[in-house]
Amino acid sequence: MSEQHAYGSLVLGGARSGKSRFAEDLVVRSGLARVYVATGTAFDSEMEKRIAAHRTQRGTGWRTVEEQTDLAGVLAREANPGTVLLVDCLTLWLNNLMMAEKDLTAESARLCEAVSALAGPCLFVSNEVGLGIVPDNRLSRAFRDAQGRLNQDMAAVCSKVIFVAAGQPILLKPNQQPEITL
Repeated sequence: MSEQHAYGSLVLGGARSGKSRFAEDLVVRSGLARVYVATGTAFDSEMEKRIAAHRTQRGTGWRTVEEQTDLAGVLAREANPGTVLLVDCLTLWLNNLMMAEKDLTAESARLCEAVSALAGPCLFVSNEVGLGIVPDNRLSRAFRDAQGRLNQDMAAVCSKVIFVAAGQPILLKPNQQPEITL
């Protein structure tokens, strides 16, 4: 895996944990031009409503780039020192790749390489899906496992990793605690 890059930050959390709002606030406070990279696909009316609610919550001042599968390409085109990208979210991106029957390992590696080559700041929002019950079917278990691997790979290449629970951020990386030993 590539070494961590100062421009990449990963924001993890469960569903409705406040991770997107936290990431959006960080982007706004940066003072840089803002690009929202939307990975969601509106497969039904409920998802259409969720996407619309996210747009309303963000407000004005954002340029939106919609991309369901080629995140590496978007990062190469859009990242620059005067702009901050917010990719929301890696979980939906991974779902899109699975539904398109893409090679998840290759696509994840491609994304991590793109993070290592970022020309400007980028925040990635992703769900932590491994804290719940074990899914009852093969496809759901495969997704949970792939999401866990993706989160680990992204955490390895990003310079900052923040976990959000109940709207409260916890800095995981860089680790501010002393090294844990036996």
